[in-house]
Amino acid sequence: MKVAIVGAGISGLALAAALHREGLDVTVYEKSPTVRGGGSGITLAPNALAALDSLGIGAPFRERQRQQGSLQGGQRSPRGTWLMRFPSDLTAQSLVIARDELHTLLASALPRDLIRTGTRVEKVAPLTGTLTLHDCEGPVRSETFDLVVGADGLTSAVRKAWPEDPGTRYAGYAAWRGLTKAPFDLNGVGAETWGTRARFGVAPLYDGRVYWFGVHTTPEPRRGHNNFEELHRLFDRWHSPIPEVIRASSENTIQYLPIIELAGELRSFARGRAVLIGDAAHAMTPNLGQGACQGLEDAATLAFLVQSVVSTPRAAHSCDAVPVKYDRLRRARAHAIARSSRRIGRAAHVGGSTLASLRNGLVRIIPDWALTGPVTDVTRWTPPSADT
Repeated sequence: MKVAIVGAGISGLALAAALHREGLDVTVYEKSPTVRGGGSGITLAPNALAALDSLGIGAPFRERQRQQGSLQGGQRSPRGTWLMRFPSDLTAQSLVIARDELHTLLASALPRDLIRTGTRVEKVAPLTGTLTLHDCEGPVRSETFDLVVGADGLTSAVRKAWPEDPGTRYAGYAAWRGLTKAPFDLNGVGAETWGTRARFGVAPLYDGRVYWFGVHTTPEPRRGHNNFEELHRLFDRWHSPIPEVIRASSENTIQYLPIIELAGELRSFARGRAVLIGDAAHAMTPNLGQGACQGLEDAATLAFLVQSVVSTPRAAHSCDAVPVKYDRLRRARAHAIARSSRRIGRAAHVGGSTLASLRNGLVRIIPDWALTGPVTDVTRWTPPSADT
């Protein structure tokens, strides 16, 4: 079985590693000249780690998870008052890791020559599995595959071959993301603070550094604008250690980006011999921290389906059913989580100070289990089995 994976991001590399382990003919095409993680930090929730285990590449991530200390998670007010707390087992079963390290670990799980960097997909024919490729060192060429996987993110070239491609839209808020330069003691707390049309979150990496993000409602910012003055104006008077964490980070490593999501839901993640995974299929707001986690679930599900057919006598015929089964198993869950994440963003950024105070007061009186139960459900995932 010949598989093309377009995009060397988190879900694309994870899927490639799993398929390569099974002896499949898999190639990853990446338009950038290098494979790079970018960004600052990321939280791999329990479902993401379970997906990595299912893919057969979870060991180095579990090793790092075991190095993390205990952590109190939850939600606070700008004065530092606790509004709600997550169960300790949820944070203990997650891993906070730098994005560049995550990408390095994923890329190291497969031979370097399987990743063709500097190769742009010019055209996709989903019904036949044909890609038109432009390598910077050679002429434009076409190649046909048994399965084409669009793992090329928010502005997916593969998704453009879907007639109902909804495009993207600005969610109404932008975020700074950063990492402290050195280990920083959070006293065992990794929480999110909600203010008026603004939020701030801190999470310690397993190596002691702190990944943080600040989000605020704003007209869509232009790319490349850092807006550091607004960052300090918004958060310098919030509870400790928020101002200290910001000051402990190098400004040249802080990213400031608009939050972009798909403008609508795809009617299918599959078309002909092509499927979409990760942000290409369901780019969502980061309010539940599930974007990459859902991409890893996609990869693990697709890998299982491919592996289950390649060993059959009629593998070529069976492969035709993989995209349809994948869509059936993944689309409803991914869409539901994207909708939930969008609702959280609206609750966090609607109204002024009075409404924000009422919202925080309501969160404070609702039992923690009523608020954390849905989050726990989202982060619980069982790998597919033979009777799927």
